[in-house]
This record gives sequence, C-alpha cells and structure tokens, in this order.
Amino acid sequence: MELHVKRDHSSSGQYPDRARMLISCPDGPGIVAAVSHFLYQHGANIVQSDQYTMDPDGGMFFMRVEFDLPKLDERIDEVRSIFGGVAERFQMNRQIFKVSHKKRLAIFVSKEDHCLVELLWQWQAGDLDADIALVVSNHTDMQAYVESFGIPFYHIPVTEDTKVEAEQRQLEVIGDDIDVIILARYMQIISPAFIEHYRHRIINIHHSFLPAFVGGKPYAQAYQRGVKIIGATAHYVTEELDGGPIIEQDVQRVSHSDDVNELKRIGRTIERVVLARAVKWHIEDRILVHHNKTVVFN
Repeated sequence: MELHVKRDHSSSGQYPDRARMLISCPDGPGIVAAVSHFLYQHGANIVQSDQYTMDPDGGMFFMRVEFDLPKLDERIDEVRSIFGGVAERFQMNRQIFKVSHKKRLAIFVSKEDHCLVELLWQWQAGDLDADIALVVSNHTDMQAYVESFGIPFYHIPVTEDTKVEAEQRQLEVIGDDIDVIILARYMQIISPAFIEHYRHRIINIHHSFLPAFVGGKPYAQAYQRGVKIIGATAHYVTEELDGGPIIEQDVQRVSHSDDVNELKRIGRTIERVVLARAVKWHIEDRILVHHNKTVVFN
C-alpha cells in the first residue's frame, strides 16, 4: 500500500514575497544601518533581524535578516546584484534565499531507522519545510517503509572494493538540485572529493561519547565505565572524521540502574531529536559557518 501523506503546513507557501539574507563580515560601525537602509530603499519590510559579533573590536560580525519584498520573484536577481555594492564596501560574504524555495533533501541511511523515521514523521506533519527528494542506502531494510511515503529509494551497496563506484552512483542519483545531504546513521565514511562537492551541505549525527569510546559497541563501553551523561552531536561533515562544525547537541542524565539496552534507547531518542533540529535550522537558513564553528540563529 502506498501512502500519499505529504502535507504543506509550511511557511514557504504562505509568504511568496519573503526572503532571507545571511551575512558574515569583519565587524565595524554601520553594517546594520547599511543593510536596513538598502532594504528600505528597495521597498522591503524587515520582519526579523538577528546579529552576533565575536568581538566588536576587530572580530567577525554575523547577521540574519528576513524581509518581505513585493514582486520578489521578479526582483530578487536585481536585488542580489545591486547589493553587491554594499557587500564590497563591508567585505561581506552574503547569501539571499527565497523562503518559497523549498530545499531538496537527500537522506543516506544504513540499517538503523530511528533518525530516518523522525525526519519522515516531521516531513509528513509539515514541521520540516523541505522536499525529501530521495533516500539512499547501502542496505534494503528501509526500502518498503520509505517507498510507502512515495519517496524514491536507491539501494547502492558499498564495499571496500566498490567504494569509488558507489559514490559515483550516489552522485548520479542525487543529481544537481539537492541542497543538503543528511547522514541519518549512514555507517560509511564519505570521501574528501564527495565532501568538497557538498561543502557545509552534509549533516551527520553521532553519539557524544566520542572521542572517549571509539570503535564498536560504544554503549557497552559507556556502561562499563558507569557514565552519568549521554548525548548526541549533529555537525557538518568535513575531512576530519566526526570533527566538523557542530550545529546542535543535547544530553540526558543516566544512572547505574540503566543497562546497555536502556542507554541505547535513550541515545537513539537524543540522536533523532538533535538531527531533526539541525536539519530544520539548516533549511531555515539559520546557520553560518566560520572556520570550524557555527553561528546558529534560533
């Protein structure tokens, strides 16, 4: 039985003339005034604005602005071009996104289903304002479940001998219009070439025992050590394994009475919630990356 469960409770359809601007630049006087004046000059109405400075004296400045601009579809390219003058003046890195453009997601998964299921639940409920374009897996365990949502599922096995060919096949099925890749407990190492292709657009989740309990059976290792806190970390993928810019983390206290299975259950719950938050913030253009850190406006 195939379910057609996608519902649009999103903000993107409600605000066709809304855009978001993300800015990072060296701090200095006049940045907020210049951005606000530019938007005012072009008839835009600012509906939300957030700023953060690392150090007012020579540090980096970060800004996220949401604004409404009449006839945005017709004018956004012009606005992007003209804003180049302001950007050059303040040495800005900037991006302007249309809220009505839903980001397209590709989810990679292996056998563990909890993170994938959470993303599908939130997407089904309209809480994840994006399009899940496809799911890729090196196993077939989740195929029937994914396809019940009407989402394409691609089984691409990966072995040590076929890793290069598998990644090439993954790039082929992903195509050129995927905005972000989510590793929802995908238990394969991504190559540097693949990472470079999607720099700061691959989100991973892992338990927060690292680097204390590396290797297999981390929950068993944690149980043997009598840990009192477990958690999860969502981050952008870089060439350093599990060392990319952190987007979100959470923890929960545990006790001596929690056995290995209970630790795993708690860990899975934290992982799926943390990953979903990170994905939501990314698709809402709330994250700026600076070196190996993130600024998250939430």
